[in-house]
Amino acid sequence: MSARSKARKAALDILYESDIRGNVALDILNARDIVEEGRDARPIRDYTRQLIVGVSDHRRKIDELIATYAQGWDMDRLPAVDRSILRLGIFEIIWESALPDAVAIDEAITLAKELSTDDSAGYIHGVLGKIASIKESIAI
Repeated sequence: MSARSKARKAALDILYESDIRGNVALDILNARDIVEEGRDARPIRDYTRQLIVGVSDHRRKIDELIATYAQGWDMDRLPAVDRSILRLGIFEIIWESALPDAVAIDEAITLAKELSTDDSAGYIHGVLGKIASIKESIAI
C-alpha cells in the first residue's frame, strides 16, 4: 500500500469517526497528532492532514454535491463509511488538481471494497464518475 493510500485510509478513519460521533474532524485529527519520539509517537502524515483540512473547509459544498448526485439516496440514508469515502473522493477530484481523477476514483473504490458493502463500490464509482465528468462546470 502506497504512502498516499495509507494517508487516505487514515483520513477516512478520522472522517468516519467524526461522522458517527458528531465530532469535528479537525479536533480528532489534532488529538491524534502526537509528535513525541518513542513507541507512543503517532505523527499524522501530511497528506492525511491535507485531506482532513480540505474536506472540512469544503464540507458544505461536498455534501451539497453528494445530495445532488447520489440519486435515490439522501445524506442520512447513506452508510457513514460511504459518506466519508465520497467526501474524500469529491475533495480530491475537485480541489486536488495535481491528482488525476481516475486515481481519486480508483482509491475511493478500493476503500469501498475493503470497508463497505458489496454494492458500495459500484455506487461510489457512479457518483464520483459523474462528478468528475462535470467538475469543470461546478461552481466552487
